[in-house]
Amino acid sequence: MKILVYSEKMAYNRDIGWFRAGQKIGYYANGLFRSEKSGNARSYYTHTFTYNYEYPDDTVYFAYSYPYTYTDMVEDLNRITDDPKKV
Repeated sequence: MKILVYSEKMAYNRDIGWFRAGQKIGYYANGLFRSEKSGNARSYYTHTFTYNYEYPDDTVYFAYSYPYTYTDMVEDLNRITDDPKKV
């Protein structure tokens, strides 16, 4: 699964928002374990990737899934409650 990337300079210069990128992607159990109440031990996992930056001095954000902010949720809920067919 490619990681999601948001580059502030790419957004400003080319109007590009979140996009999937990265190479050498890996996801594996890393040898660390956590205990559960049942007494079982479960593995922690590590997600690795490489990314080539396109712009110097850029601020770049990475995410595992598309961000869904509190503001997004409020706007979605307002849109639903304002729809006369949904009320």
